[in-house]
Amino acid sequence: MAKKYFQIGQLVCEKLAERFGTPLLMLSLDEIKKNYKVLKKYLPRIKVHYAIKANPHPEILRVMADMGSCFDVASDGEIRTLHDLGIEGGRMIYANPVKTGAGLAACRSCHVSKMTFDSASEIDKIKAQCPEATLLLRLRIDNSSAHVDLNKKFGAARENALALMLQAKEAGLDMAGIAFHVGSQTVSSDPYLHALDIARELFEEAAAAGLQLRILDIGGGFPIPEPKVKFNLPEMLQQINARLDEDFADTEIWAEPGRYICGTAVNLVTSVIGVTERGGQPWYFLDEGLYGTFSGVLFDQWDFKLISFREGEKKVAATFAGPSCDSLDIMFRGRMTVPLEVGDLLLVPSCGAYTSASATTFNGFSKAKFVIWERVKAEVEPSAQTVK
Repeated sequence: MAKKYFQIGQLVCEKLAERFGTPLLMLSLDEIKKNYKVLKKYLPRIKVHYAIKANPHPEILRVMADMGSCFDVASDGEIRTLHDLGIEGGRMIYANPVKTGAGLAACRSCHVSKMTFDSASEIDKIKAQCPEATLLLRLRIDNSSAHVDLNKKFGAARENALALMLQAKEAGLDMAGIAFHVGSQTVSSDPYLHALDIARELFEEAAAAGLQLRILDIGGGFPIPEPKVKFNLPEMLQQINARLDEDFADTEIWAEPGRYICGTAVNLVTSVIGVTERGGQPWYFLDEGLYGTFSGVLFDQWDFKLISFREGEKKVAATFAGPSCDSLDIMFRGRMTVPLEVGDLLLVPSCGAYTSASATTFNGFSKAKFVIWERVKAEVEPSAQTVK
């Protein structure tokens, strides 16, 4: 069965735009909870570490903390953000394989001891600054089908893995396990199963060398709905879970979902603020652009869905641009749409990941305002709208 996801309707959009203005981001905390529960249902053994880089909104962090989640952090800023919310360092993993001095200092002051590494130089840094650290070796897993292939930048090669783990042990560090990330928006279990095969081999090789590993971190990469892409998430998770039970029955299992937790939890409402024609094609200027929520077009290569409530069967290929005075600020070219007018609203569902997190105030434009859906839905509509 296809997973239902959060999406508001036309009347709600109009009421919200009238009340709060646009651009506006609607965040559903119930959707965050639902996504977390789905992962725990199909992968019951995992200890979730929410990758807060995907969306560090304080309300998301509080909800995840209340549900028992741990957190994947990548910088001193993320560590201190969680610390200031009262989340203890024992619930964080410093999962950036290349650490800054400020990051390691934050680990010391906020009592973060779990971290990943993928090179010998990191062992020296960690030994010098956080000698009590518990380490996981980040393993490189090739997956060209991933939406974002993180392994182009991070991860130790398979042939170097055992030597690096033994070097960490010899340095007196707690060499505890292996971590991998198959890449963002992975829609098949195959890359995970391949990674688990390699991890199993390394666990056995480490044991033969006198190193007993006890933790396996399977990363993130779980998919969310996007245009023209289909997948069976329950089946995919069940296959991963079966392999975990078969090959890692006595191992502590961690995961680092980001996009999956927050991606479907946010809807953007944006307005058409300008209409013109260039090269025989209509151009529509929106009050949100590449420097705002649509930053995901540039940094995440995401193809956002634009929903218009204007009726009409005739569609035209149009260009959609943002409000800034930068010619780079163009989100879509040749996007099919019904003809639009100034003042028309557009709805952008499933835009909770890698959007507002990378938004800026370039050119003096404010970031889109967040509103919590559960706090206003009773005023704008008796029941929330969802779609399949």
